[in-house]
Order: sequence, then structure tokens, then C-alpha cells
Amino acid sequence: MYAYVGTRTTRERNARGEGISVFRYHAASGALSLVQVLGELSNPSYLLAHPRQPVLYTVHGDGGEVSAFKRDAATGALTFWHRQACEGINPVHLALSPSGRYLVVSNHRTGTLAVLPVAEDGQLGAVSQLIGIEGEPGPHRIEQPFSKPHFNIFDPSGRYVAVPDKGLDRVFIHAADAEALSATPVCVVHARESAGPRHAAFHPSGRFMYVINELDNTVTAHTFDAATGTAIPFQLLPSLSDACTGNSRAAGISTDAAGRFLYVSNRGHDGIGVFAIDAASGRLSLVEFAQSLGKTPRFFTLSPDGRFMFVANEESDTIVRFAVDRETGRLTSDGAVTQVASPVCIVFA
Repeated sequence: MYAYVGTRTTRERNARGEGISVFRYHAASGALSLVQVLGELSNPSYLLAHPRQPVLYTVHGDGGEVSAFKRDAATGALTFWHRQACEGINPVHLALSPSGRYLVVSNHRTGTLAVLPVAEDGQLGAVSQLIGIEGEPGPHRIEQPFSKPHFNIFDPSGRYVAVPDKGLDRVFIHAADAEALSATPVCVVHARESAGPRHAAFHPSGRFMYVINELDNTVTAHTFDAATGTAIPFQLLPSLSDACTGNSRAAGISTDAAGRFLYVSNRGHDGIGVFAIDAASGRLSLVEFAQSLGKTPRFFTLSPDGRFMFVANEESDTIVRFAVDRETGRLTSDGAVTQVASPVCIVFA
């Protein structure tokens, strides 16, 4: 198995990254060993591995394109394959439909969702659907001037896509079929003013949806009805410790595979919040706030077997490994640190 790390690379982002780094992942020990650095790429800032084909996709942050790479099954090495425009500016996230027939991309700067057809072999076609996101911007004068979709995630049933919009303080839920998305959302969830919904995670059962709010550093828990695509908020919690009195911005969110724990990251406080999930109600209760042992943990991910968490500290140029306690969800640093300049995404394949 291999780990692929996307980085920021441009001067405008004050970045030091080179492109995409490829590591062999040693599952027994959790170690990463460098295989390849694919350079001369502009902000390959969010990655996606095709589940059935040896293909890796990336959006190019601040740009307007999606690239596809061939993955060598034996070595993990990447070779550039082709590139497609996403008809928007600053694509920040991408997700493949369960059918495998299309890719959904969030264009953060231009407030649109782009749908790109995907061939059986993983090749991308030109944008077939461009959905504008509309609504009244939030009150934050700098961060909320217009629609800013930041994420698009399919629910476990594969019938819906949830799109948190930082600029509009809303989460839009679109119906999804085998070929495309509904042009209008089936549900719009209003967040608290100036919350800035950024990313979302569904509980593996499909009964709950959790949203991390970037601007006010909170987590919102929702019930989710997979029959109608309706989400209803029922709990709001701080995403960071009450000992944090300075500025901070929330970033990532994820559950473990069993749906017992929820993890969130905070930039400024520079830590990971760990919450236990009540199986019956979906309510969250705090377990701990663990320091990320670096600066600006923009992204984190659990290893495929759930034994480790890897935290990408963008500003300190490190990926820090933590052991995960399966019973409590707590994180313990085991001293393993991998140097990668400006890391912002990690995927396993």
C-alpha cells in the first residue's frame, strides 16, 4: 500500500511544497518510506484515488483544473495522464460517485459544483454539469463575500451529496443518481451566522452527519434521513479547548470506520479534538484535545486499519503519526515525524 501526499507549492500561498510525494506505507509498523516526488505541479491540494482503477486525481488549488495520474501497481509511482478544466476557480475538493461514472468538484472561488464524466478506465471528460450555489452571504466581511463551497461528500447510501458552503453559512444537499446531480438541492441546512461550514463527515450508519464550522470553531451534529436527503441539526459543540484564547480556524473532520469516534482539527490552536459518538442518538461527548505537535494541521487521516492517525501540519512541514487507542479514541504520539513541505492532503491506495 502507498500513501500519496498533496502539497501547496505556489509563492502566493507562501508554500514550500514540490508537488505530490509518494510513500510506501508499511502497515505493520505504520512507517512511511519515500518512493517518489512528482514535482512541477501547481498546488495539488486535494487528492482522490480511484477505488477500482490505478488512477489518482488531484485538484489544483487557486487554479481551474483537475489532473489524472496513472499509478504503478508495483511501485506506487505516478505518471501524468491528462488534465481537464473544471470551469471554475480554486477547486478545493473532489469526490467520485459510487457508480464511478462522474467526479464532483467544489469550485471555492466561483461558487459552483462541477460534474465531470469518468470513463470505465478512469479517464476524465469535459464538464457535463455546472451547478451554481445561491444564497445570502454570511455577515463576516472578509470571509463571506459570496458562495464558497469547500467540500462535497456522498452519503453512505450514495444517493446524496452534502456541500458545506463557508460563504453562505449553509449546507446544501443534492440528490445523486448514476449519471448526475440534481440541479437544485433537496435540502438546505442553515448554520449559525458566521459559522462558516467547511467540511462534513457521515456516520458509517448513514443516520448522522457532522459538520465542522471553520469560522466559529464548532461542530454541528445532524440527524440524516437517507430516504429524503433531509438533515436536521440537534447539537453544537466547540471544536477546540476552552484554554485556546487566541485566533483559530477549524479545518478537517472524520469518523473512524466503526463510527465510535469523531475527530476534528483546528489551525491556531493546532490540535485534534476527539469526541465519542453515542451509537443510539449520535450525540457527541468530548474525549480529549490532543496537540498536533506542529503548526496548522490543515488535514489528517486515519490509516486504513485505523491503528494510526497521520496529521499534516502545513506550516511546520511535517506529517506526525499518532497511535489510536481503539477503546477510547485517544491519540498518542509515537515520535514518528515525516518531513514534507506544506502538506495539505494524504490518501492511501
